[in-house]
Amino acid sequence: MATVILLRHGRTSANASGTLAGRAPDVHLDEVGVTQADRAAERLAVVPLAELVSSPLDRCRETAKAVAGRQVPKVRVLTDKALTECDYGEWQGRKLRDLARLALWRTVQTNPSAATFPGGESLSQMQARAVSAVRRRDAAVAAAHGADAVWLAVSHGDLIKSLLADALGMHLDLFQRIQVDPAAISVIRYTDARPYVLASNTHEGDLSWLAPKPGRKRGRRRADPGAAVGGGAGPGSSA
Repeated sequence: MATVILLRHGRTSANASGTLAGRAPDVHLDEVGVTQADRAAERLAVVPLAELVSSPLDRCRETAKAVAGRQVPKVRVLTDKALTECDYGEWQGRKLRDLARLALWRTVQTNPSAATFPGGESLSQMQARAVSAVRRRDAAVAAAHGADAVWLAVSHGDLIKSLLADALGMHLDLFQRIQVDPAAISVIRYTDARPYVLASNTHEGDLSWLAPKPGRKRGRRRADPGAAVGGGAGPGSSA
């Protein structure tokens, strides 16, 4: 299988004001968010992306556009509705400080698998659509571009947290232990045996180790040798 980089959109004015934007239209990156997106794009410029897929919401497409502008060769930004924000229903547009007073808030914090937003979807539904979409697209990228291919999904905090929880084998009820900040980069490599979480919530650091190795021929999917006992020698090592 391939490797997916998960990038949360940069900060928005809704984030800064403590408002749950949800799927509301016309929520854009603020000045800080633009800077964050540019920094993420700079980090990702050394990784040739086989595909770049974004949530259809403005803040994600703006972040994805920044990344695409740094890619050589050029890559087109695709959109996937399955990567869109959780449908928070009646919670959308409300202040987080007000939502924190509701009984459902505690469920979201302590038992999120049982949380369904009034007039919206459940967190379990959000995770199911996200995991299905990412695993399906990851398999398609690998089939089209080879097992060393790397692709990028630009999405939202709760959705990326749910993907990381799935890859870590964590129950959704534990996903609030995972932090995903604006414009943070996380990385998952899927294999037939298991997913490997290669990075989580990173803001700095060289990503060139993710780039496919030059000269390696495409062909049949390489067998996963399993997790290295003792931790292995790290990226780029032939050991």
